[in-house]
Amino acid sequence: MTVLLDPSEIPLSLYIHMPWCVRKCPYCDFNSHAVPNGALSLELEQQYLHALVADFQTQVEFAQGRKIHSVFIGGGTPSLISAQGYQWLFTQLRSLLEFEQGCEITLEANPGTVEHDPFADYLGVGINRLSIGVQSFNQEHLQRLGRIHSPDNAIEAIHLAKQADFERVNVDLMHGLPEQTLEQALFDLKLAVENGATHISWYQLTIEPNTVFFRTQPVLPHDETLEQIQLQGEQYLKAQGFINYEVSAWRKERPSAHNLNYWQFGDYLAIGAGAHGKVTQSDGIYRFQKTRLPKDYLAKIPADHLQMKKIEADELPFEFMMNVLRLNDGVATQLYEQRTGLSLADLELILNKLRQKKLLINDAERIACTEQGHVFLNSVLEAFL
Repeated sequence: MTVLLDPSEIPLSLYIHMPWCVRKCPYCDFNSHAVPNGALSLELEQQYLHALVADFQTQVEFAQGRKIHSVFIGGGTPSLISAQGYQWLFTQLRSLLEFEQGCEITLEANPGTVEHDPFADYLGVGINRLSIGVQSFNQEHLQRLGRIHSPDNAIEAIHLAKQADFERVNVDLMHGLPEQTLEQALFDLKLAVENGATHISWYQLTIEPNTVFFRTQPVLPHDETLEQIQLQGEQYLKAQGFINYEVSAWRKERPSAHNLNYWQFGDYLAIGAGAHGKVTQSDGIYRFQKTRLPKDYLAKIPADHLQMKKIEADELPFEFMMNVLRLNDGVATQLYEQRTGLSLADLELILNKLRQKKLLINDAERIACTEQGHVFLNSVLEAFL
């Protein structure tokens, strides 16, 4: 059974992709490219910002009267773009579509201080949340990961963000790094916590195709070490007052509004080279993605960026569960019908079987994994294929 979808009930976020980095890291499979000639020219910055606005104009109709709920600027290294550039961009975007009062605007930034304006300048143009790509505080691991900053740079970046009056500072950390010990992984967490991170994204390194690490495989820790890193890392973060609200997300403050909307199967517009979006219309749910290479993105007319694909009804249960079951608290059951247009009653046999196996909580009002269900999340998701 299907019901008519009402986009007005679904929050609408915006993802902005900045595709350039100073140097491509060997583990990275994101759409990122070394900046031409080692530095982003003002001419290229302005050309790209104008392209983003033209891109956004083609998507305003998808808003269906909604305001922008949150903004996430990812990359690449978004802090290569000047604060003045962002001020101009936000002015243009707000003239096309209203932002909600207090809209969360997150900027990804690297600790290398040569890459960005002072953090206070970003705060001054409306960016109110930082996500600092530390990855590790260990010099040897940073070198293996191809990072251009030092442990001191990373600590200084967190301190500078706090001194600039950013109240919300996420630190990105990876574990399971080449030849990393349990003690080293826990020390990374300790430094992030002690230096003032209010939110930590803590995830295990995975070797992805089309990366340097895939072609020349590094020596990773044994499974037993990885298990202990996960177990003792979780224990440490909980003891420090952090709440694990999503598989790899830990918070001392409120959750990331942008990521929470993503995991709750909300909608998000997407502008920039290689950006992916999802929008709900009255006739169904669509995904789209943009041309990946910056030079191709800049060369195309805006309408050519949209490659729309409707999510078929038989794909929606898996798509929905793949996101919401990453959340430790899951979601209220009524969200399934609201976000997919499908009746949850059609999944009752599958849900009951997973509840009997103690992989989903036994609660008619919520859809959420048990602790065991999170351990075997892939198996849980396969039930919805």
